[in-house]
Amino acid sequence: MSLSPHLAPLATVLFEPLVRAALLEDLGRAGDITTDAVVPPDLIATLTLTARQPGVVAGLDPARLAFQLIEPGSAMAVERPDGSPVAAGQVIASVSGPARGLLTAERTALNLICHLSGVATATASVVAAIAGHKAQVVCTRKTMPGLRALQKYAVRAGGGANHRFGLDDAVLIKDNHVALAGGIRPAIERARAGVGHLVKIEIEVDTLAQLDEVLALGVDAVLLDNMGVEDLTRAVAMVGGRAITEASGRVTPASGPAIAATGVDLISIGWLTHSAPVLDIGLDYAGPHTVTQQPARSRGS
Repeated sequence: MSLSPHLAPLATVLFEPLVRAALLEDLGRAGDITTDAVVPPDLIATLTLTARQPGVVAGLDPARLAFQLIEPGSAMAVERPDGSPVAAGQVIASVSGPARGLLTAERTALNLICHLSGVATATASVVAAIAGHKAQVVCTRKTMPGLRALQKYAVRAGGGANHRFGLDDAVLIKDNHVALAGGIRPAIERARAGVGHLVKIEIEVDTLAQLDEVLALGVDAVLLDNMGVEDLTRAVAMVGGRAITEASGRVTPASGPAIAATGVDLISIGWLTHSAPVLDIGLDYAGPHTVTQQPARSRGS
């Protein structure tokens, strides 16, 4: 069963340049000289993507594309789609086609699926820890350059939700904005005057006194940064449903339940995308095979 039954695939155009660039970086100036020298050119093979530790799958479409860009005749058969939990030793998918192309694309495909599955697994660990509370786990803009769309997709695959995708999604007034604007009031007033009526405004506060000032001015959401559980509980009561409440600051699966119990709406976590460990997935030779083309899952391919 998928942790994210409504997970929609990313359009291929969103990650094709990244996958292509990764392959070009790996191919260098002369291509895969090891595989070209060692593997017969006419060998058709099947390789299996197998989980070597438990986790949650994400990134099958970029992995599939890596194989297909090198070898258009390759085909992937998926057993555990993105968003699925997997046990150690469980086969996630198999890929078949000319063996040379499969081996040439192997590292790029594994780099992507192992990293993205790691993000999904980390997200799922916090989601599971706060189960039973209304709070949603959300990511941040602390993503690796070029990987934002894929990393945020992986968060969704792990059962989380997304914060802003970029600086143009919504207004988020942080401490430096407040300092340079000359205070909370001018920062909010300038933001409200400077954006359209459909753009939401969120502001970061560190203290209950700041929150009190913000609530008198009115915003769509408040980011309660690095507050303890006692202050978070008081902050939620102060807001009283007048704005979305978001807690942030070194949240882990261990600390998450107490934070969620305060009644906050969102818990934002940067390490899900910037520091999540990879999920160990291997690509193993399963033997010769006759290729049967499988339809791609991605839209826009």
